[in-house]
Amino acid sequence: MTTFDHADDDASAKRDPIFETGPRLALCALLQGADWVEFATARDLTGASDSAVSKHSRTLEEAGYLEIRKGSVGRRPRTWLRLSPAGRAALRGHLTWLTNLRHAIDQPR
Repeated sequence: MTTFDHADDDASAKRDPIFETGPRLALCALLQGADWVEFATARDLTGASDSAVSKHSRTLEEAGYLEIRKGSVGRRPRTWLRLSPAGRAALRGHLTWLTNLRHAIDQPR
């Protein structure tokens, strides 16, 4: 049994196709270390366009992985993003799955 095969016993190690789009994984990786992150900050740090961040955040929100809060600062509208508890768990599981995959590939035959 390889390390990767054994990972199936770990309920948290699970491939999640929603993270297989680079901007979604980058966005969630950014958000996992923060409470609320302003949309513009997420856009700038991921290097994605406004429309890409908007599209991917909507997909993550529909999956229950992201929470979105809208408000204003002065008269300027603002949007803030954060991972939901389900999103944090799913990201952790996907990263564990990727780590296990890497270890399986690194194992000598």
